[in-house]
Amino acid sequence: MKFLKFWPLWLFFFSLCAPCRALERYEWSLQEMVVGRLKWHVVSEGETLLDIARWYDLGYNHIVLANPGIDPWLPPVGKKVLIPSEFVLPEPKTGLVVNLAEMRLYFFRREGPKKIVYTAPIGVGTEGKLTTLGVYSIIRKKKNPSWHVPKSIREEDPSLPPVVPPGPENPLGKYALYLSRGSYAIHGTNKPWGIGRRVSHGCIRMYPEDIEALYPLVPVGTPVFIIYQPYKLGIRGEKIFLQAFPDFEEKISQPFQDILRQVQKFSRQTGLKLHIYWMEAQKVLKDKKGVPSPVGEVRRGKP
Repeated sequence: MKFLKFWPLWLFFFSLCAPCRALERYEWSLQEMVVGRLKWHVVSEGETLLDIARWYDLGYNHIVLANPGIDPWLPPVGKKVLIPSEFVLPEPKTGLVVNLAEMRLYFFRREGPKKIVYTAPIGVGTEGKLTTLGVYSIIRKKKNPSWHVPKSIREEDPSLPPVVPPGPENPLGKYALYLSRGSYAIHGTNKPWGIGRRVSHGCIRMYPEDIEALYPLVPVGTPVFIIYQPYKLGIRGEKIFLQAFPDFEEKISQPFQDILRQVQKFSRQTGLKLHIYWMEAQKVLKDKKGVPSPVGEVRRGKP
């Protein structure tokens, strides 16, 4: 294809594009666990799905899963593209939560009496290099960080220097939040096309505009929960929504049991009786489009 000839040029221009959104902010509660709204976008001349994803602060995986059958590099001009900017909140709902299966980050905090969540897409580790699950904390923050190249990475690429200084060649970007275990960090990137992909050696990558907005909000000591939750259940109004992503690590052997566990937990937390339509849930689990879909209803009263 002629397009492949210009692949590096496309990546260069994509890295320069300035989106209108960064680090989406929402109010939430235990009765409103689904935030945001779905939108539609009409493809313009020269746009790729990556351009559209970044404009709406989505990752590559989100836009592609929600629009099966559309060429991400050459979507038809005039085509209506679903913008999956609606999210079921993960568990737990505190601190920084990095959902590797979803390739998305959530930051929960209080602002006065309001419960607020900020969210943004991320790039995660390649096969065999996914961030280790568990509870961490932010131990250090650094603007314009230098990249001290780990020995294992230098063995893969001997051309790399021991230290990469700040600048356009630094894969950490302009901001880094360092985690309490291993050499992991949540940081920016000089390759924004990798957001929503498995591209890193275990660190969490963010769009430059997202990490710039997140950096001043997160204090040192903030707990960080690295989770793997491809199936998320949440309440909005009188409906129960399920958001399903591919289980690329094949960690969830019994999806229905996982959903049932979430139903039981939310019933205890809210005092509501939750009724699931299992046929609808089965369809969502099969499609795995990453789009929240109604799969049940809330029945008010004691469960």
